[in-house]
Amino acid sequence: MARLAAEPLAGAPGTTAEPGGQAVGYRITGWWRWKTVVVPPNIYVVHTRRGQEKPLHIGMGVSFPFDPYRDAFLAIPAAMQTIVINARCICVERQGILVQAYVQWIIDDVEKAYRKLDFSDEGDPMRIVNVQLREQAEAAIKDKVATLHIDEVLADKQPIIEELTLRLRGVAEGSREAGSGLGLKIVTVQIKEAVVSSTRLWQNLQTPFRAERERLARMAELETERQVKARELEIRESSETAAIATERELEKARALQQQEAFDRGHHERLRRSELEQVEARRAAAERDQTEIARREAELQLALKNLELAQRKVEAELETRAQQLRLDEAEAERVRVDTERELALQELKSRAQAAVAEREIAQLKARRAVENDLSEVHLRAQLVAQLPEIASKLPAPKELKTISISGDGAGSGTAALTGLVTSLLSVIRG
Repeated sequence: MARLAAEPLAGAPGTTAEPGGQAVGYRITGWWRWKTVVVPPNIYVVHTRRGQEKPLHIGMGVSFPFDPYRDAFLAIPAAMQTIVINARCICVERQGILVQAYVQWIIDDVEKAYRKLDFSDEGDPMRIVNVQLREQAEAAIKDKVATLHIDEVLADKQPIIEELTLRLRGVAEGSREAGSGLGLKIVTVQIKEAVVSSTRLWQNLQTPFRAERERLARMAELETERQVKARELEIRESSETAAIATERELEKARALQQQEAFDRGHHERLRRSELEQVEARRAAAERDQTEIARREAELQLALKNLELAQRKVEAELETRAQQLRLDEAEAERVRVDTERELALQELKSRAQAAVAEREIAQLKARRAVENDLSEVHLRAQLVAQLPEIASKLPAPKELKTISISGDGAGSGTAALTGLVTSLLSVIRG
C-alpha cells in the first residue's frame, strides 16, 4: 500500500491514519509529533519533509522518525508482481485468436519509479501500474499477432514473446544512458496458450491432421490384417496337414484296436459261456438243496403251528370252563342277594305299615282331643295367634267397627262370632 501523509494546516493539530486495512504492513508508533514509522524489510519507503527538495530517507526496509505536521512518506511493496493478460487478437486471415500470457516484473529503481508511477492506492498500490502494463502488453500482442498467420501463431509463440518482451522492457526499463524508463524490471514474459475463437475454424484446422492420422492408422490396420491373414493361412495349412497325418495314424490305431477288441470279445464270450454253464449247474444244485430245506422248514413250521393251535384250543376250553363256573357262582350270588333284598323290603313294608297304623291312631287321638277342647281353650289359642295373623295382613285403608250385643247363655259364643266377623271385615277392606 502506498502511504502518503499530508501536511497539516498551520495551527491545526496534526493526525495520521492508522494502518488498519492497509496493504503494506508498516507500523506507526509514538505520540503526537514524536512518532516513528517502522517499515518491514521487504518494503520500499520514500520519506520527504516540507522544505526539503530531496527525500530524507529512501530505500528498502528503512524505518525513520516521523512528524505528521511536516513529513510525508510513501510505502511500496518490493515483491515481484504478476500480470495475467487475455488479449483478443485478429491475425492476417482476419480470424479471432485469444492469446493468454503473463508478465512478471519488480521495482528496480525506486528513486525513478516513485516519481513516474502512481502508488497512492492504499488497498492495492500496484493496481494502477499493473493496469498500465497490462494495457501496453495487450497492445503489443495484438500488433504482433496482426502480422502473423494463424498457423504461425498456433505453431510458434516465440516471436510474440520476443516482441512483447522488447516493448515492455523499452517502456519499463528504458535506456540507462538516456535516463529513460519507469524504474521497473521485466523478469519474465510467457505465452500460456493461443485459442482460436471460432469453433468451426478450429475443427477445420484440425481436420487435415486428423485425416492424416486416420489414414496412417487405417494403413497400419490394413497391413496388420494382411499379415495376420497370411499367418493364419500358413498356420491353417500346417494344421490341416498335421490333422490329415494324425487322422491316418488314428485310423490305423483304431483298426488294430478293433481287431484286438474283437479277439478279446470272442475269448471273453467263450469264457463267459463256460462260466455260465458251471454257474447254472451250481445254481441248480443250490436251488434243489434250498427247496428241500425250505420244504422241511415248512413241515416243521406246520407241525409247530398245529401244536400251538391245539394248545390254544385246550387253553380256550379251560378258560370257558372257568368262565362257566364263574357265571354259575355269580348267578347264585345274585339269587341270594335278590332273596335277601326281597326279605329286607318285606320287613320295611311291615315296619311302614305299623308306623302308619300308629300315626293314624295318634291322629284320631288328636282329633278327639281337639274336638273335646273347651271354648275357653280355643279362645286362648286364637288370642295367641293374633299377632302372627295381624303381621301377615295388609295395611287397612279404612276402619269399620261392628258391635254385636246380646244377652243369654250364648253371650260367649256371640262375642267370638263378633271378633271373627270383625277380622273378616278388616281382611276384605
